[in-house]
Amino acid sequence: MRRNFEETLTELIRPEVEALGCNLWGLTAPNKGKKRIVRIYIEDEGGATIDKCAKVSRQVGLMLEVEDIIPGAFTLEVSSPGLDRRFFSTEQMHDYMGKKMTAQTYDVFDGRRKFTGELKSVEDDAFTLEIDGEDVTLHWTDIKDVRLVYEF
Repeated sequence: MRRNFEETLTELIRPEVEALGCNLWGLTAPNKGKKRIVRIYIEDEGGATIDKCAKVSRQVGLMLEVEDIIPGAFTLEVSSPGLDRRFFSTEQMHDYMGKKMTAQTYDVFDGRRKFTGELKSVEDDAFTLEIDGEDVTLHWTDIKDVRLVYEF
């Protein structure tokens, strides 16, 4: 249910974000407690500045109020994906070949749920990490979370 709601929300929000000259990297909208928190991650060629995030927040916030798609109260947060960006699809991973990633699966796989390694390849529905010299292929449907590991 949550993924379907987030997909619907993404389709509704994407044109608003793009009209302001940004790319929608992704969003989350967990329903925890009394108030839903909608987090929107945007990218912009010049960087997702505070001013750009504020513009997107105002525009999307107004649109969400008018469309009334979110029942009850909600909080809207807009930011850049950050250095440790979360990936919302395998398509987003192509530019990060050779970079260190950490992935968490819904279920135990190979005796664990957390995998950290170098991104070796990306397919439509899976990606491969090199972990301690071995390739581990993870399917997108098994992924709870995957993020870039920023190395200083």
